[in-house]
Amino acid sequence: MSTTDAPDESAPEAGDDSGGPSRRDIIKGTIGGTLVAANAYLFNNIRQTSAAGDGSPGVRERFSNQLKLTVNGRERFVRVEDQERLAETLRYKLGLTGTKFGCDRAMCGACTVQVEGDPLYSCTYFTKDAVGKEITTIEGLSEGGELHPIQESFIEELGGQCAFCTPGMIMSAKSLLEENGDPSREEVKNALEGNLCRCGNYENEIDSVLSAAERM
Repeated sequence: MSTTDAPDESAPEAGDDSGGPSRRDIIKGTIGGTLVAANAYLFNNIRQTSAAGDGSPGVRERFSNQLKLTVNGRERFVRVEDQERLAETLRYKLGLTGTKFGCDRAMCGACTVQVEGDPLYSCTYFTKDAVGKEITTIEGLSEGGELHPIQESFIEELGGQCAFCTPGMIMSAKSLLEENGDPSREEVKNALEGNLCRCGNYENEIDSVLSAAERM
């Protein structure tokens, strides 16, 4: 059969003299209608609570909760998903973008914040577990427009090269200096061992922490 003799798929099937829609048109319409109906069902259930009248939660209530968090000395109310991580909440819902996503595997330390004074990887810490606890991010270190001594030291000692890891590095250093105001170089190394610097700027970062210890 030549190409000119190939059947026209858009034409009605043989035996259909009505001139109605082709099989392709019917299939497209069926698929499109199914998708519209599915989306309507999904989003309608997200917006509404259960209509069963038995007090059972609707989709939104089941998977999203409004929590009160204490962040940098302020109470913040935010709606979070059940499995939402603290780094996600801080960055995408509270606008505290100093907390970085690096490896997303609790290995590089770019997401380090303080919870109750302890440094932790916020990329693997559930937001709901931080309720009732004091959360401190890099944005909470400065006071009255003045940088924290650790921040100043990282600037003066060139502790930040590309600076992507710097917020997490500073938060780990802060926890160290709050416990040990006069650390040795080796103790600083140990405190920063969970923070990966892809630029390899470790010596300057250690110098920055030791300089900050003298200021605090």
